[in-house]
Amino acid sequence: MTPTLRDATPADAALLAGIGAQTFVETFGHLYAPDDLAAFLTNHDPAKWTAELTDPRYHVVLAMAGDEAAGYAKLGPPSLPFEPTGTPIELRQFYVRRPWQGSGLAAKMMEHMLAKARATGADELYLSVFIDNARARRFYERYGFVRVGRYDFMVGNHRDEDDVMRVAL
Repeated sequence: MTPTLRDATPADAALLAGIGAQTFVETFGHLYAPDDLAAFLTNHDPAKWTAELTDPRYHVVLAMAGDEAAGYAKLGPPSLPFEPTGTPIELRQFYVRRPWQGSGLAAKMMEHMLAKARATGADELYLSVFIDNARARRFYERYGFVRVGRYDFMVGNHRDEDDVMRVAL
């Protein structure tokens, strides 16, 4: 079944928390000590999701294949350490579950999020990507994102290096 996109609602908080935790662990979990990973996963809490889903500064889209979530993406206010040149917004999370990776869903989601970012009035979009995640970086580069810096991404007490990327909208 081809996934369709829809705006997430507060009723989706637990679903989003589960997808976020699952995809992070599947992709990066092997890199971290159990305590660091457990500390980081507290970020994927339904209560935190509910707060963001009721905050008009956040825009979350869910990709649904029938009753099954295939992925999600979240725009929100800037939080990365960068010097904006205009009116920024940040792509804070972009997750596609394994069964749909390589299916074209990521491209559909990215086009949707770029349009949503423009609709907010933003004229630049920032994101961060783990420096060793070459596949994701290549994907973002296809949409015009360029590296503008690095920052420390904390997973518990473990420090990773992420690239900060930007695209003009």
